[in-house]
Amino acid sequence: MTLRQRFLQGLEPAPPVLGLAVSGGGDSVALLALAVEAGLTCRAVTVDHGLRPEAAAEARDVAALCARLGVPHRTLRWSWDGRGNLPDAARRARRALIASWARDEGVGTVALGHTRDDVAETFLMRLARGAGLDGLAAMSARWDEGGLTWCRPLIGIGRQELRDALAERGLTWAEDPTNDDPAYDRARARAALAALPLGLTTERLADVAGHLAAARRALDAATATAARHHLQVDRGDVLIDPQGLEPELLRRLVLRGIAWIGGAGYPPRAAAVARALEALTVGRPASVQGCGMVAQNGRFRLYRDWSAVRGLRVPVGARWDRWRLTGPAQDGVTIAALGPEGLLCCPEWRAEGLPRRSLMASPAVWEGANLVAAPLAGRAEGWSAALDPPPGRISH
Repeated sequence: MTLRQRFLQGLEPAPPVLGLAVSGGGDSVALLALAVEAGLTCRAVTVDHGLRPEAAAEARDVAALCARLGVPHRTLRWSWDGRGNLPDAARRARRALIASWARDEGVGTVALGHTRDDVAETFLMRLARGAGLDGLAAMSARWDEGGLTWCRPLIGIGRQELRDALAERGLTWAEDPTNDDPAYDRARARAALAALPLGLTTERLADVAGHLAAARRALDAATATAARHHLQVDRGDVLIDPQGLEPELLRRLVLRGIAWIGGAGYPPRAAAVARALEALTVGRPASVQGCGMVAQNGRFRLYRDWSAVRGLRVPVGARWDRWRLTGPAQDGVTIAALGPEGLLCCPEWRAEGLPRRSLMASPAVWEGANLVAAPLAGRAEGWSAALDPPPGRISH
């Protein structure tokens, strides 16, 4: 099977218009070249993070190559605000910028240039951190996120093979100097791969990661089945019945609840989840990643922690945390958490059947410091609250 055929196989089904994330490195330039040779209708995008002086020139080189190949191209720029972890912030910003570009261009599928070497390097990096099954499993070849389909059609192809193909075609690419900088985890992983003993090749490690990905898919299916029988949503809270569940399935249901309630976009640390489950089994409350947890009537209740939303205030009509509120038109009101002060203004809250901790983090309508309405706490005043998105997604 030719390189082009393997690329197309990794892309199946081929979309009517394919978005290409092209940084200018060898992998993404190969992605561009193969897509053009395959006769696909493409759009290309480059994200300049402004972190290296060479990045702007590399983006211009990509634009020039795309012009030569007849592929529409756009460069997007991002500036770091200095907050948080830089690599993680850059990755998230890149994904968000590309997604916005794709929607503007009418692109439904975006291809990324990750290769088999990336799979092996990621495996080693996560192994060094003591990752479990989910961390060690190979990165997904295809997934849906943010209304788009993302794919990695080169994930089964080695980096050197792609560079050899580019050399044959007379195409050049940029080399990121951080790839050889031992200050970066990935650079150290590449060096470790080169020094592995006989038999532990990049291909072998990528295969192992693939086997673990298959095991993860099986566990995901078992978790979805368990969710239908052991998990339900109660007005924004998640209730989990732990009876008869294997510990790993229980842990995964809790992770699913945390992700749905907290919306962090990344899982909490395994140690934090283990401590929370230990606390719940002996009747103590716990909190992880903006989610509170309490054992109640034989079930675990997961709810939004008030401390995570106490400062969140939005205009009426805007999405507040996971909620949208509708009610009588009124000037000067905003949506914010009910909180302990608001709860004091809702004497009938117990009749609603939600615990105090949940209601404190529920949405309420305020006019300055005066509570106007609390739809979930027995003081609707013509207002209603609906989850956005609807809760059906959590059990699938």
